[in-house]
Amino acid sequence: MTDGAAEGEGAGSGAGGGREPVFGAPLGVVVALALAFTVTVIDPLVLNLNLPRVSRDLDVPPDRVGMLSGAATLVMASSVLAAGTLGDALGLKRLLLWGLGVVAVVDLASVFAPGYGFLLAMRFLAGLGMTALLAVPLALLKVAVPDAKRPLAIGALMAVEMMLAGVVPAFTGWAVGAVGWRVLFLIGPALCAVSFRLTWRRVPESPRRRGRRIDVVGIVIVGVSLLGLVLGLANAQNGITRPETWVPLLVSACGFTLFVRHSRHTPEPAVDLALFRSAPFAVALLASLTLNFLAAGLGVVLGQFGTVVLALSPETIGLLYLPGTLLIAGAVILAGRLVGVYTPRPVMITGLLVMAGSGLLLAGTAGPAMAVALLVLATWMCNLGSLVTSTAVSETVLSEAPTGRSGTVASVQMAFAMTGSAFGPTVYLLLLDLFFQQRWLADAAARDVPAQQAEQSVDAVRAAMAQVPGGAQYDPNLLQKASGLDLALDFADGLRLTMLVVSVLPVVVAVLVAVLMPRRRHHRRKAAR
Repeated sequence: MTDGAAEGEGAGSGAGGGREPVFGAPLGVVVALALAFTVTVIDPLVLNLNLPRVSRDLDVPPDRVGMLSGAATLVMASSVLAAGTLGDALGLKRLLLWGLGVVAVVDLASVFAPGYGFLLAMRFLAGLGMTALLAVPLALLKVAVPDAKRPLAIGALMAVEMMLAGVVPAFTGWAVGAVGWRVLFLIGPALCAVSFRLTWRRVPESPRRRGRRIDVVGIVIVGVSLLGLVLGLANAQNGITRPETWVPLLVSACGFTLFVRHSRHTPEPAVDLALFRSAPFAVALLASLTLNFLAAGLGVVLGQFGTVVLALSPETIGLLYLPGTLLIAGAVILAGRLVGVYTPRPVMITGLLVMAGSGLLLAGTAGPAMAVALLVLATWMCNLGSLVTSTAVSETVLSEAPTGRSGTVASVQMAFAMTGSAFGPTVYLLLLDLFFQQRWLADAAARDVPAQQAEQSVDAVRAAMAQVPGGAQYDPNLLQKASGLDLALDFADGLRLTMLVVSVLPVVVAVLVAVLMPRRRHHRRKAAR
């Protein structure tokens, strides 16, 4: 297909075999792409929720548990831009089908994993396949759906992902208890099989720009930079002055600087830096980073606070995401409709402010006697705000994509999203540790407990908990016995301060959206660059 054929992108011709569109696009198209995108969420999530069982059964060394948990995510972070660029060059649908096939085969092989080494290798390969599933589905919406109906289709895609992400973890918890952890690796192949069939039959192929050079150097530089960023942020949880932290971050900073210089002197760079001159595009990417930062950070808060202070089991914490799933799905579809009728601006502002409200709710109510219903409400508000914001962000980003570059532009959004997901846990834990330390030191002073004695107790329990597969968490009961402090209350105070600080971010971004994004929709077509 020549460059001239690329003019059909966004017309949505041929999608779904001429059936009446549902939710802005043929139902088969929405379900196919939603299932593919959901695999990138469900596959790592169900493994992480059941990681202690997997680790015990395969005798995974405690210092290797984190690598097993994050292997697929590291691969996705480092290769997401490559997937989008290859999709534009080779065909988005073709790349998606290959990705679905790889994930299905690798996960089926993981069912029979004899040990840690084999399973780790499979997780790296699964990440390679999931990279296509992460970068391509949103880009294909630009091909399969007319511009006017795309916001509603994005909302429907997010709604399907939300429902599955809420239901599947609860189901897998029951299945693992009944059958064993190996059943976890049957979820991905089942979703991939349905998505593969629907994609093959219903989703149109994207225009391919033959003759366009692939910026291999730029893709490699970005991949190394993103990998260094994610690794550095993950290691920052153990100390920002450690070489494991600052060396990858330094490599990342140098890499991004080199990429900017490289792009300015390359005729066809992997990412056209001129895109970032668009205020709506830039602020949408900032919103994407913010919502993923907050959502990932909340997951850390739920794990730490729910387990440590409220004594909730991991299974119960997982169920916090389930209530209100259908209501959120309906709200996200409505958000997509509102984006189509008006502009992404009011929807994005609303989503960001709802996420800020979630944080402020925890900042005002977190405590040792906190009602679980309030924790459910805070979780529900965060999920609602993140998906509403994401719907508006995706429409803004895709509307800025030049013809024939949808895959690349969508992958830039995913790169910012993964960066936010890496920042979230690190910043939350650093703030939580800082404020918790301030509180227990003040508590020790008020009770005439020497600070050194209290610190030794905290360090002793941290070291003991670090040897338990699945996470290093504070144990206030043990700490109370060791130091006589009310550390459950101290921890809750630290959490409230943490949530108060991070809740400022979505408010600031909402103000930027209000100032920089247009109030009215501008109808324009972008030429290929």
